[in-house]
Amino acid sequence: MAGSRIDLAAVEASLRALQAEFPRINEFLKSPRDRLDDEVILNLLAGYAYVDRAIADGVDLLALGNLRHLLELNTIVLCGEDPLARRLNARHIAATEQHFWEQSGGGVRDIVEWHERHRGETVWQRAAGVYIRILSEPQLYIEGNHRTGALVMSYLLVRDGKPPFVLTAENAKEYFDPSAVITKTRKSSLAMLFRMPKAKKYFGEYLKSHADDTHLLTRTAAPTGGDRAAARASCG
Repeated sequence: MAGSRIDLAAVEASLRALQAEFPRINEFLKSPRDRLDDEVILNLLAGYAYVDRAIADGVDLLALGNLRHLLELNTIVLCGEDPLARRLNARHIAATEQHFWEQSGGGVRDIVEWHERHRGETVWQRAAGVYIRILSEPQLYIEGNHRTGALVMSYLLVRDGKPPFVLTAENAKEYFDPSAVITKTRKSSLAMLFRMPKAKKYFGEYLKSHADDTHLLTRTAAPTGGDRAAARASCG
């Protein structure tokens, strides 16, 4: 495993700076986004913490038997980790779970199989490709595909020793506008066949150019047995 971990304080600082600038940024987006309120920020931070724990414990989120973690990331993005919020949104969570496992023409199997076929590519390309497969139609989740996709990209990057992807005031427009095009493209379409290589190259280069080491904590030693046990309990 890579010896790097996510600096959650630095991630929060970047997200808070984005939050302050987001109304201005939204004016220039081709497809304006919902406002970036405190709940969204806190849920994203909980998602980054979950990714961090999974990496510390050596959990492969894209391995069969571990795919429930991808579903949990989406639940955290939308509802956080508060049991009351989850009870209030129980019907939506159940619908998302059914959609996640049972949708045809895409779904989690498409993500896993795509990643397996492209293991020889750079982590920037793999993270970009997985993100594109999450966003394109049919989308992996009912809601929260952009945010959950950012967390899945971060998992792949940090596991490989790279900084997590964090949306900032500087990189937001370059992220949202191309993403809006992907959400309107079907995975099985001829348009995707021609668009996928170009989109993957764009997002791969985008991720690499905006990688920020300030979002990483460097560890000098592998996690202890106690650390792994704590992470396992947190991710279980």
